[in-house]
Amino acid sequence: MSKNKCNFSGIYFESGIRFFTLQTLVISLIAAVWFIGCASSNSYVSRAKTGTTGDLEARWGVRLEGIRLTAQGHLVDFRYRVLDPERAVNLMKRGEEAYLLDLASGVKLKVPVTKVGQLRGTGIKPVTDRVYTVMFTSGGGVVQKGSIVTVVLGEFRAENLIVQ
Repeated sequence: MSKNKCNFSGIYFESGIRFFTLQTLVISLIAAVWFIGCASSNSYVSRAKTGTTGDLEARWGVRLEGIRLTAQGHLVDFRYRVLDPERAVNLMKRGEEAYLLDLASGVKLKVPVTKVGQLRGTGIKPVTDRVYTVMFTSGGGVVQKGSIVTVVLGEFRAENLIVQ
């Protein structure tokens, strides 16, 4: 009985089926390592480090979901989840001043304005359990991972947040 041999880059395999199995195994391992790497990377939800989280929930009807650098460090992404839409509406009022204060430098960083408007939701009715985002400029590197900041949206203040 003769065996079929195939040549792939100088490596001989007993049959095409074994080569296909080896190729599938290698691709599967690469995919598994890639997915594990994605899963173990920094999770987006990085809880804000603040002693006033309960106060923010009680007074403003929101829970802080995280604050993180994005867009290759050019923007700071602040996220909050609405728990009580009636109280959270105050964070989305048009015309209210919104800025991020870097505590180390004292620099106030604004919400960027694009052709479609500010990078924050205003004038909308908040929905329970929905996460909303406010983007701030990072001040050309003033805010970095580990920076301690305060977010101000009108009368709302979330203080001593650690940027992830």
